[in-house]
Amino acid sequence: MLTRPRRALAAALASGLLLLTACGGDDPASDPAGDRTATQPAGADAASPESAADAGEEQAQQAGHDGHYAEPARSKRLRAGETRTTIAMPGSYTPSAPYGTGTDDYRCFVLDPGLERDAWLTGTQVLPGNPDTVHHVILFQLPPEQSAAAEEKDATEEGEGWTCFGGTGLERVQNVDRSSWIGAWAPGGEETVIKPGFGIRLAKGSRIVMQVHYNLLAGQQADTSAAQLRLAPGTRRLESLSTMLLPAPVELPCRPKHSDGELCDRAAALADVKERFGAEGNTADLLHLLCGGEPEPGEVQSCVRTMSEPLTIHGVAGHMHLLGRSLTIEVNPGTPQARTILNIPVWDFDDQGSRPIEPVRLEPFEQVKVTCRHVQWLRDRLPSFEGQPDRYVVWGEGTTDEMCLGMLQVTRP
Repeated sequence: MLTRPRRALAAALASGLLLLTACGGDDPASDPAGDRTATQPAGADAASPESAADAGEEQAQQAGHDGHYAEPARSKRLRAGETRTTIAMPGSYTPSAPYGTGTDDYRCFVLDPGLERDAWLTGTQVLPGNPDTVHHVILFQLPPEQSAAAEEKDATEEGEGWTCFGGTGLERVQNVDRSSWIGAWAPGGEETVIKPGFGIRLAKGSRIVMQVHYNLLAGQQADTSAAQLRLAPGTRRLESLSTMLLPAPVELPCRPKHSDGELCDRAAALADVKERFGAEGNTADLLHLLCGGEPEPGEVQSCVRTMSEPLTIHGVAGHMHLLGRSLTIEVNPGTPQARTILNIPVWDFDDQGSRPIEPVRLEPFEQVKVTCRHVQWLRDRLPSFEGQPDRYVVWGEGTTDEMCLGMLQVTRP
């Protein structure tokens, strides 16, 4: 069971964490092939990248954020009793680096779905307005009592919305065990539909905060993004889903032949992240307090979390950026009951949809482990890193920074 200091830390960390998947039962097998391109050469040997087939190398060179497939899929058929409502940014927004440096802007917009009574959210469909600059979109639930705070924060900055690296910036801390996010879009994402019998409860008068991560590598271009909410009557008897975040550190050193760069020193790299993202740059160090141990450079990093209450896992997802190579989530690691519930042997930035699983019950004191592998040699092949030398990579909010994040969609007794 988490100690009180560890619980408090877990709550504080969420304000600097990013969640990139959607709340429900995507079927990965249903994805159309079409124009979708992976950011990773699947046939490449991570230890010997030169062994990649020519076709794999060409695919990798053409991909990355500069060439990912970003158009949303068609909406799925509504089920009996469901309705669909569209919410959009109140006006056009042109992104810029909020602290004067970097190539990323996180902007939050408060949207009103007009809920006149309690409802169940049973699916989401994000509609990125300008796919060339929209890196991802996250939808957060905003309780009625926080609406005034959102409007006040919106009024403090010029233009639409407000700067919001990490979470929405409306709460001092957020709970990683019970995140307020309700849906999201990332490259490869489709409309998500929660499986029958489950939903996310939205109280009457609730609003939605849309957080948009803009990548400025393609320039500063105006955007007006939107989302569709699939809703069911609040009178239905559904089980309430919530999301648990499983972050782990990223400590990827420079390659030996490239280690003379000024940002190959961890302290210098961390200072650069803090300059670009403000207080959210502290996440890299806070994660070691959550996960235990001191920073240890290496391609593979992991974090084990111990359950403090019973829960049942219904869906899983992972998130890394462009240098991610593989990701796994295990329950009860190192025991006879060990089981892998998510295994992504070759990470594809353009396929970040959630995976439904057969329900897995966890009791207090049982554990969940997320493990990620990142590699530096991918920066030699992806357009987003063109002209950028090696750097010591830590957890950061930018497209060319990195993350290691697992997500669990859970119910509790």
